[in-house]
Amino acid sequence: MSRVSKPHEIVERALELSTADGCVVIAEENSSANLRWAGNALTTNGVTRGRTLTVVATVDGARGTASGVVSRSAVTPDDLEPLVRAAEAAARGAGPAEDAQPLVSGVPASPGFTDAPAETGSDVFGAFAPALGDAFARARSGGRELYGFANHEMTSTYLGTSTGLRLRHDQPNGTLELNAKSPDRTRSAWAGRATRDFQDVDPAALDAELAQRLRWAERRTELPAGRYETLLPPTAVADLLIYQYWSASARDAAEGRTVFSRPGGGTRLGEKLSELPLTLRSDPHEPGLESAPFLVAHSSGDAASVFDNGLPLEPTRWIEDGRLERLTTTRHSAGLTGLPVTPSLDNLVLDGGGERSLEEMVAATTGRALLLTCLWYIREVDPATLLLTGLTRDGVYLVEDGEVVGEVNNFRFNESPVGLLSRASEAGRTERTLPREWGDYFTRAAMPALRIPDFHMSSVSRGV
Repeated sequence: MSRVSKPHEIVERALELSTADGCVVIAEENSSANLRWAGNALTTNGVTRGRTLTVVATVDGARGTASGVVSRSAVTPDDLEPLVRAAEAAARGAGPAEDAQPLVSGVPASPGFTDAPAETGSDVFGAFAPALGDAFARARSGGRELYGFANHEMTSTYLGTSTGLRLRHDQPNGTLELNAKSPDRTRSAWAGRATRDFQDVDPAALDAELAQRLRWAERRTELPAGRYETLLPPTAVADLLIYQYWSASARDAAEGRTVFSRPGGGTRLGEKLSELPLTLRSDPHEPGLESAPFLVAHSSGDAASVFDNGLPLEPTRWIEDGRLERLTTTRHSAGLTGLPVTPSLDNLVLDGGGERSLEEMVAATTGRALLLTCLWYIREVDPATLLLTGLTRDGVYLVEDGEVVGEVNNFRFNESPVGLLSRASEAGRTERTLPREWGDYFTRAAMPALRIPDFHMSSVSRGV
């Protein structure tokens, strides 16, 4: 084994090789394990390992500081010097970076920086796999078929800089998606879960939930497009609010380009967005949703700057008691807008003060309402209002006087998450959820169900 094969050694060696005025090195060691199944039987499983190295070189010049970024996978010790030189060449060939700032310094080193990376393997499914097998047997006897996959990843990130930072974070991330179908494939239901270790995932409970939804779908009613009282489950709320979170750049708002821009100039900070006592927040130490306590940026953009790598991340309230409190900034955009430095974090929690479960919210419904399963194919229509469009999927159900009476057709919707917050009449109990649309990118979310009196189903969709 090479004497510089360990992640922290690779970071140190790359920094040693650098001749730039400043250097940031990010080494990421990733391992993953997965299971896939179809028709009530496992089909594949596997374990993978990988390494990615990112070098950020900064070069000072008469007109300012330039940056160059190069990332490569499967990096060996022999690849280090060419990679460092490529980043330096990119910096010397670039113009001054608009977001240039002094590299972060003074952050205490992380415990275990020199330790081996954490790893996952097939043993993470030690209790889950037998329980999944039992769920297959129940589904088979109940006349339904289960499809889906489970994936668990462990990423150890090592970040070192020429200013002395030595930071390390281990991030576990697990997802489960389970789909149940009737034998004739005319009925389908979906459930998903996010988890750190698969110890809190119950296949039997998920199968029971899907079986109930397939029973609801035995009766079918066609409804036209229109505005309906609608119960959005936590997964759908997460998908909408994550998009809102990604769109909350203070600079864009200050420049009049987003839904958070104040007419006439400035931002909507301090404005009441909801009459419900909603708090939208992020916290790197949130129990069950823990994420990196320092910034890791592989490129510069509206939400992050490579010059901010290693910046400590603190608990942040984006909305508090319904009022807009913070928008995301880098150190550069904070200087432009006069707002506090507020980097984005890698989790999102919405608290609404509610105690009802989604089932209890259904039971409390008077008159007619729709109950969604999830959303997909979400796209932005108008950034000025954050109008989004997308489709419902895997089950829209009709609720009448507190009881689900059947399934209805799917719809295309047109809604703004900011508008939904202003019109929501009830928030349920906050619970951890897996966003269906953004589950490949953002999995650490906890949301309540929301009751929307007039959710806009803009057209009928014939999708599943």
